[in-house]
Amino acid sequence: MTTPQLHIAGAVATVTLRRPQEANRLGPDDLAALARHIATVNATEPVLVLQLRASGKYFCSGFDITALGAAGAMDFAGVVDALEEARPVTIALLQGGVYGGATDLALACDFRLGVPGIDMFMPAARLGLHFYARGLERYVSRLGLDAAKRLFLTGERITADEMKAIGFLTQLVPADELDDAVARLTATLAGMAPIALLGMKKHLNRIARGSLNLAELDADVARSAASADLQEGRAAFAEKRAPAFSGR
Repeated sequence: MTTPQLHIAGAVATVTLRRPQEANRLGPDDLAALARHIATVNATEPVLVLQLRASGKYFCSGFDITALGAAGAMDFAGVVDALEEARPVTIALLQGGVYGGATDLALACDFRLGVPGIDMFMPAARLGLHFYARGLERYVSRLGLDAAKRLFLTGERITADEMKAIGFLTQLVPADELDDAVARLTATLAGMAPIALLGMKKHLNRIARGSLNLAELDADVARSAASADLQEGRAAFAEKRAPAFSGR
């Protein structure tokens, strides 16, 4: 099988794209596997961080447009939206080029770490394909209107340095340091208080797309205020030690 693979170890889940010979292009089977993996991770309470990785030279070349009759753009959009809404904090490891719909897949993640030499482009206008609403919103909310117009309307290819400059990359690190940088970020995130960590991730994304639910936000704030984790965080700070959060 070459569909994306899921591995879970404690607080960390990893999904790996496994079609390097096809630049990790996503077909209907891959989308179905990604949807299953996201659902599994959402239902696995100990998982706080989800890493999205890829094998081979490229990160991902987007959706296989030759398969549009079998699984259309809206199916792809639904999977990307599910990734954005995933319960854990998400990290995309961009070891290679990011093309087409894969750029939105990466933008749906909370953090994107890349290396020098990678590039990205969005060829939708060249293909005659009008991109879906949430994808356009992600581009504008994360990269700004000018960068979104440049990338969507010209189909221009940009380099890793430009990807960092416009905010597509959260971090740009040497290739031989990518795994260590991701491990450090993962450890930092996994060491946070789960109620606050996951709640703020959710509500920040909702704010970015203009869909904040104040009642849910207030409920999460109240849950955090009444949590054992807040008491533990205060005690650990006073005692100058690392906290041991339980998610309760």
